[in-house]
Amino acid sequence: METWKFYDITHREHAICNPSSLEKYQELIDLLRLPPDAALLEIAMGKGEFIIRLARQYGINGVGIDLSPYRVRDARAKLAEHAPDANVTFLEMDGADYRPDGPESLDLTACIGASWIFDGHEGTLAALKAMTKPGGQIVVGEPYWRQEPDPAYLKKAGFEHDLFGTHDANVQTGQGLGLTLLYTLVSNVDEWDKYEGLQWYAAEEHARAHPDDPDVPELLERVHGQRRDYLRWGRDTLGWALYLFRK
Repeated sequence: METWKFYDITHREHAICNPSSLEKYQELIDLLRLPPDAALLEIAMGKGEFIIRLARQYGINGVGIDLSPYRVRDARAKLAEHAPDANVTFLEMDGADYRPDGPESLDLTACIGASWIFDGHEGTLAALKAMTKPGGQIVVGEPYWRQEPDPAYLKKAGFEHDLFGTHDANVQTGQGLGLTLLYTLVSNVDEWDKYEGLQWYAAEEHARAHPDDPDVPELLERVHGQRRDYLRWGRDTLGWALYLFRK
């Protein structure tokens, strides 16, 4: 099954494609206090909720990037509906290949939940730091281990233990790069349950509505496996947080 089709189906009910909430997004946005016409880059912007809210609240000049054609489609539709006059551009490309007009030229850079683009949390912070003005802000979203993961969970999910660190380690990584931690927003179990549960719901609804889709058996097999792993291990083991740093 094509990767982006899978994520389009499983995240069809989501406004944001990670285990946070719209309330936490807005809390973070209120704290950013960006100047008018701030220059912003969001890599892996998903459906565009974060950058579009920033455009509506602050009038920023923004670029959003995502590899998925479905996500770019969704973001453009949302922008046309909620902020049609905003100076925001969405690009379908690999975020690792994007280059701003100049180094250290952006007021805010963000990569929420896609640190694999830069080979991990530290690589993501380093890449965003290089594009951000001195005094500018950096937002990342990253999983962390809430407790020591069961080896059976790692094997079943295909995770290496060092794929994630602890919540404290995520903070220390940023500080080790010379960044100042300003704030964290940690997701709770209800937010995780909603994020995971809506994927189960969306997959089942797609299967019911499209019984002739040849990808349905693989879709359901993958989602049912992820559901089993989440309920057995992930719900108690894996955390998620948004991290706000200043350069």
